[in-house]
Amino acid sequence: MSTLSNIMEAQGIGSAADIEWLHMLIGDWQLIADLAFADIVLWAPTTDGSFVAVSHARPSSSATLFYRDFVGQKIKAEWKAQVSEAYETASIIESSSPAWYEETPTRVRAVPVIRRVRQGSQDSAPSDPIAVISLHTNLSESRNPSRQELTFNSCANDLFDMIASGDFPDLDAAPSPRRGAPRASDGLIRLDVDGVVTFASPNALSAFNRVGFNDELEGESLAEVTTRVLTGKINVDESLPVVVTGRAPWRADIDARGVTISLRTIPIRHLGERTGAIVLCRDVTEMRHQEMELITKDATIREIHHRVKNNLQTVASLLRIQARRTQSDEAREALTQAMRRVASIAVVHDTLSEGLSQNVDFDEVFNRVLMLSAEVAAIHGTTVHPRLTGSFGVLPSEYATPLALALTELVTNAVEHGLAGREGTVVIEANRTEEVLSVHIVDNGTGLPEGAIGDGLGTQIVKTLIQGELSGSIEWNGGLEGGTDVSIEVPLRFVNPTT
Repeated sequence: MSTLSNIMEAQGIGSAADIEWLHMLIGDWQLIADLAFADIVLWAPTTDGSFVAVSHARPSSSATLFYRDFVGQKIKAEWKAQVSEAYETASIIESSSPAWYEETPTRVRAVPVIRRVRQGSQDSAPSDPIAVISLHTNLSESRNPSRQELTFNSCANDLFDMIASGDFPDLDAAPSPRRGAPRASDGLIRLDVDGVVTFASPNALSAFNRVGFNDELEGESLAEVTTRVLTGKINVDESLPVVVTGRAPWRADIDARGVTISLRTIPIRHLGERTGAIVLCRDVTEMRHQEMELITKDATIREIHHRVKNNLQTVASLLRIQARRTQSDEAREALTQAMRRVASIAVVHDTLSEGLSQNVDFDEVFNRVLMLSAEVAAIHGTTVHPRLTGSFGVLPSEYATPLALALTELVTNAVEHGLAGREGTVVIEANRTEEVLSVHIVDNGTGLPEGAIGDGLGTQIVKTLIQGELSGSIEWNGGLEGGTDVSIEVPLRFVNPTT
């Protein structure tokens, strides 16, 4: 759960819809701060008539005013009146004179956050303010702003106006990418309502130069520029036309001359009418190459797991065939046990071959391992009722393989020795905390003969896997109602249970 959600829920403020809207807003938090050249703080109203800070962003385009976060703190007295006025009047409130913060002159602006609700295909009327943004600009470094800084400030003002009217964030916007999203400093293009470039930052111009456009962007239609760059291209991002014309809040890529430019468009609206657009662009060529390498690596790893699984299943089949043909009961039993152990390892690799993660849902693995116990029961004339309670959760493959093999041994031992020739149950109880995985295997069989623990090969294998490979502990005890109770504890110091 995010800090914003934690604070608002702890304060008992904001509906689920309000919190979701604010989450969408702070997804562009850094972009807004960079365009405004200012620190921005998001204030949520509290039940006692005050405000609490739920998010804070510092600009990367200028020096920050605040070296410590306000998140979780109540609003300072010198800002409360201005923020309260913006919240009550649903209008942007500018400070009438410079405010001071630790001997630094600042300009403060309070912007109400309005949430607009989507009903079907139509947007409803905006709601009352659900929060307020305070904007803190450092006035200590007076200088003549550059054209780029003036344009960035103009874009920020447009976004603040849209926030105050419920038009930003846009409900139709593309979902945020996990990595590689264009930032203001990467390249910014300003379009008018007809899609003509009115401003292009140096980085934006350089990005388009790299894909083959060598003229000035300003005064050009961005859609026509893109068409010229992509002439002769067969595969073109289908969302590109609405992005480069500034008509939709979407994302698209331009691929030309071995270079990939990522574009993101933010339409600018005033009173519901589109007046232009901001287009952010970023050269993501190297990032795309890395992504392709990762995809290739993941596919290779999956294929390796698939082939290992196939090879292990082949080995298990050969052992099964050999067991059926041998004349010695002792040799047949040894080959059957070896086949079963190989098959349990194959189950883990089969699960790993189905996904990109090197973690496995061990509950799924263990349910498949339990099927092996049915095969053992059939051999020994046993009717067994296995039952799993609790959950193992997700485990890395380095845990899953030895644990699957150890549990296979313990369950099959319970069926083969404790329940041989009779009907019974085997209960596997898994309990997991952030630090330890505890497993109990309990059967209602004949119980433990004295001195039998540790004598068999299977028991030695289990001890080696649990104590040696998993750094865990294992104990054999008699069950309360007869049978055997095996307790295992495995430390999970390096495992994230929510992975």
